[in-house]
Amino acid sequence: MKVFNPADFAALIAIDWADRKHDICELDQQNNETTFSVISAKPEAINAWANALKQKYNGQKVAVACELKKGPLIYALSKFKHIILFTINPSTVAKYRKAFTHSGAKDDPTDAAIQLEILQQHMSKLNVIMPDTQSIRSLAQLVEYRRKLVQDRVDLTNRLSTTLKNYYPQVLDWFNEKDSMIFCDFLLRWPSLAKVKRARKQTLHDFFNLHNARYPNVNEKRINDIKQAESLTSDNAIIGPNLLLVECLVGQLKQLMLSIERFDHEIKSIYKQHNDRFIFDSLPGAGPQMAPRLLAAMGSNRERYQSSEEVQKYAGIAPVTERSGKKEWIHWRYSCTTFLRQTFVEWAGQSVRYSFWAKAYYEQQKSKGKPHNTIIRALAFKWIRILFRCWKTKTAYDESTYLEALKRKGSPLLKYAMESKF
Repeated sequence: MKVFNPADFAALIAIDWADRKHDICELDQQNNETTFSVISAKPEAINAWANALKQKYNGQKVAVACELKKGPLIYALSKFKHIILFTINPSTVAKYRKAFTHSGAKDDPTDAAIQLEILQQHMSKLNVIMPDTQSIRSLAQLVEYRRKLVQDRVDLTNRLSTTLKNYYPQVLDWFNEKDSMIFCDFLLRWPSLAKVKRARKQTLHDFFNLHNARYPNVNEKRINDIKQAESLTSDNAIIGPNLLLVECLVGQLKQLMLSIERFDHEIKSIYKQHNDRFIFDSLPGAGPQMAPRLLAAMGSNRERYQSSEEVQKYAGIAPVTERSGKKEWIHWRYSCTTFLRQTFVEWAGQSVRYSFWAKAYYEQQKSKGKPHNTIIRALAFKWIRILFRCWKTKTAYDESTYLEALKRKGSPLLKYAMESKF
């Protein structure tokens, strides 16, 4: 990424954003004049302000700093070519303010001035918001939203299971997967044990067949269990409210699953059209869910990262070492994009099942007494180096090629794998 300095810009501007208005501190570099202003958070006001900047500085570049990486304000300003956006960590502003304002006093114009000072004095250390291609930006949001919907599905399923245990626990044993259409439709049709026990055997068989659950032994066992089941309680004061809540939760769960399917379709459509798809398809354990997430994580701009270490640090995979005097300690990297770290860690966990060397590494570290999460994070650290090389050179990953490289280097990992054979 290009390193900017204040001399590259006609003006330096900092924005302390809020829900309804934005406080602005602007430094005109030519006149060395600092002015304060406030604009509305409405799109019309932001557009008018950005166009006024273009006219005022004759289309020259202006640097704008903000405590955001994404959101309405960033989306509104990203379309203007004369604005270069810099992001400042909110904790940096808070600590900077605390260092020089011992009283703890805070207001929006002061925070804008602090951001301007950080931008002026430390521009080279700040991250620049450089939008990727439209497809990558769209994919990045889709995969993140999908992951949140999946977590919502887990939470909703857990809540549904807890409610069913209050009056209808048997149904949880009849279906292994609770986040399935057959489970939802079964509950909508027979939301209580009393209702399902009145159903005829053929009706139940027809229901299972209609939902492609064509396993005679499994279905026969389900039906026998239904007929032999005994009620947990006959108290309508318990059954009634819980039954109503179950019907509401099942409706939400069905809609959530349909929404996830729509996201899957859109993600697949964008991913299939990307030129770098072959790289991520070649990664062990990536699959249809993780491959698009990894593509969104790396992006299309090959200048975004200059080394794998930058990816490891940005994703929060690389640990942080602190030293003070004779003491030294290593800890978790706190400042990072959580979803990005989650992406690499989840992929590393999946790779153990599909990659020979990844499984060998996992077993080797496990034999040393390392906990599961520690091993997976260390494995993600290694995978990022491999992925970065493939991404940078536009080369598909090949397991045999990597194993040959380990063999040439005399890696002890291969020796361990051959001796232990898992």
